[in-house]
Amino acid sequence: MASDLIEIIEKLLPEMSKGQKRIAAYITDHCDKAAYMTASRLGEEAGVSESTVVRFAIELGYDGYPELHRAMQETLRKRLTTVQRMEVANNRFADGGVLETVLNGDAERIRSTLENIDKDAFESAVEAILSAGTIYVIGMRSSFALAEFLDYNLSLIFKNVHLVRNAGGSEIFDHLMRVKEGDAVIAISFPRYSSRVINAVRFANDKNAKVIAITDSASSPIAKGSTAALFAKSDMASFADSLVAPLSIINALLAAIGVKKKDEVAETLRQLENVWEEYHVYEKKGIAEK
Repeated sequence: MASDLIEIIEKLLPEMSKGQKRIAAYITDHCDKAAYMTASRLGEEAGVSESTVVRFAIELGYDGYPELHRAMQETLRKRLTTVQRMEVANNRFADGGVLETVLNGDAERIRSTLENIDKDAFESAVEAILSAGTIYVIGMRSSFALAEFLDYNLSLIFKNVHLVRNAGGSEIFDHLMRVKEGDAVIAISFPRYSSRVINAVRFANDKNAKVIAITDSASSPIAKGSTAALFAKSDMASFADSLVAPLSIINALLAAIGVKKKDEVAETLRQLENVWEEYHVYEKKGIAEK
């Protein structure tokens, strides 16, 4: 569902039964806890039956409790400050098992991303990049690491790649002022969404450039109006987001482009290997660098 869960609850609150209002109140006041509860546990905390919780989810327009459960977690990610996110994570890890919890969660996010990704959108993204006059890559804050990785590898294949650096205020438009029809803008953003990336996507749309959005869902503000939207599962590992799934999508994009341009890539890598060897960029096996 595109709307925020809390907004949906507030809209439907007057029509709810007493039991449903108890659930609504608990979710609104304790979303940080409810987001990780089973239907049975949520019912206990709200003072209602498990079946009432399931009916509540359906009344809100969800297919069942699992979908409501995901909506609570999504709301949590979008609304909490970094300090609050840290508190939630600490509660999740109170019983230990941090390593297992985080790595198993990352593996599940990659699996879910693969099961749900739009393969036609992926192919459209590849074609948009291959045919672009200039390729712009933008991601702010934690997503900048993804943008920089993508820019580095695309630059090994194309001569026309431009990384939009972290910039404040109107400076971002200085980087994008030459965007035009036929160009491709690859925008990366996850909750809490960067307003600068959102504005950059709007600017690119106004210039009729193709926009490839790498984000978390169709409700993301950068997915709307994009040429191709690639959705990756992301969740709170602690105060930092888990970005392994979007990184996997980026790796897949690079691999697909590499296959399409295998001759150019091979020639570029041959030239780079010669340069790296001449200037001792990498240590040779068995020979210590002096």
